Amino acid sequence: MVYQKAFDTAMEIYRVSRSFPPEERYSLTSQIIRSSRSVCGNIAEGWRKRRYPKLFENKLTDADGEATETQNWLNFALACDYIDNKTHNRIYEEYNEILSIITSMIINSDKWTLPPKKK
Repeated sequence: MVYQKAFDTAMEIYRVSRSFPPEERYSLTSQIIRSSRSVCGNIAEGWRKRRYPKLFENKLTDADGEATETQNWLNFALACDYIDNKTHNRIYEEYNEILSIITSMIINSDKWTLPPKKK
């Protein structure tokens, strides 16, 4: 669920950022696309490492950081008038929900990780 939500929101950022000015291509546009995609990448990688609780938590912590970074770039896009308040608030709130789920998964990682292999 959180992966799909992060993926959909990253695609929304991609669509919105296509209207950013060309001079932002290698700065703000690139940064916000990369950080939003990294949220999904870290969630996916963490899921594959769920046999190892600490690695799982580490990758989710990385996803948390990338989601927060994406919110930072959203703030810049708003301040530069590349997006309107409605768009900013909608996407920002999506990331608040993603962050809430990730935090819950970290705190309750035992519900998400696999039991150790029996010898």
